[in-house]
Amino acid sequence: MIKKTLAFALISFISTLTLANVDTVKSNLTKQHPKLNIENIQTTEMKGIYSGSMDGQVVYLAEDAQHVLVGSMFRLTDQKNLTKDLMLKQNSIDWKKLPLQDAVKTVRGNGKRQIAIFSDPNCPYCKKLETELSKLNDVTIYTFIYPIKTQSVAVSKQVFCEKDPAVAWSNLIAKGIQPASKQTCANPVDRNLALGKSLGLNGTPAIIFSNGFKVMGARPAQEIELMWKELGL
Repeated sequence: MIKKTLAFALISFISTLTLANVDTVKSNLTKQHPKLNIENIQTTEMKGIYSGSMDGQVVYLAEDAQHVLVGSMFRLTDQKNLTKDLMLKQNSIDWKKLPLQDAVKTVRGNGKRQIAIFSDPNCPYCKKLETELSKLNDVTIYTFIYPIKTQSVAVSKQVFCEKDPAVAWSNLIAKGIQPASKQTCANPVDRNLALGKSLGLNGTPAIIFSNGFKVMGARPAQEIELMWKELGL
């Protein structure tokens, strides 16, 4: 009984010490670099080194928060890329919970590969991404029209009043052609806005792969293909 009590006390002490170290890192970061937003700070397998996420990527820092390292951490015993695992964990959502029925669906080729996009029709980077997406083959693209710009809300809703919303969206985002219909109709725009906020999407475009991995910003088609390969999708 005494042994169990001592063991429990030791585990509690270690847990408290770990938390204290993480809190120290957060405190030092806040005091010394208040404008630097590093989230998800936690311990790593390397003593004295902590991981965090900044601008969608994994970074490392020491307890004094005086330096930030960007790169991959490998465990030499089995050559495991610990940074890759962290990146997937910190930037992933549950794909199965996405209400795909609220997205504009576009299928190319066999449509085997799946990807979801959050896009605003007046976002220049979204327009750039759309050009890159047109280069992909054998893909199903679910576009959640996500009008975070005030001037984008009305035209986004009108897309769903067209006979073929997929064509209407393509014409709008790629060619700047406004939907012909000016009538009011049922649409998922408000739900998409709520969804994006719940996922922490403060900007556009956002790309979500079918395993839930999320990246922000416009990416070249070649990079998206590479990500598919690396993620085994």
